Amino acid sequence: MAQGEIWPTEIRLREGGSKLAVSFENGESYEMSAEYLRVESPSAEIQGHSPLERKFIGGKKNVKITEIAPVGNYAARLVFDDGHESGIFTWEVLHHLGKFHDDIWPIYLAKIAEKGLSR
Repeated sequence: MAQGEIWPTEIRLREGGSKLAVSFENGESYEMSAEYLRVESPSAEIQGHSPLERKFIGGKKNVKITEIAPVGNYAARLVFDDGHESGIFTWEVLHHLGKFHDDIWPIYLAKIAEKGLSR
């Protein structure tokens, strides 16, 4: 493991796939909603190929995670029940999304409100 890398010790679906709990070696743990992970997916479909291409999508309030598939030893592919499965969530991305949820989520909510979308 290179310096600065963070490794999960446990990744578990909760509440029928509506939440993902992730614990890390450093003792931090986060429980994130499937909706949050879906709308913040690191896939090009959501993130685009530059910050200007970033998409904010609504209508994912009730989405669930149906599968967690390992990608090598560095990430997991989350499969959502709306058919989205192209996001590769590295351990660093999962840690970042958990740690900065309280900063990231309000931005998403403001952006979809600005676009007239609902959760």
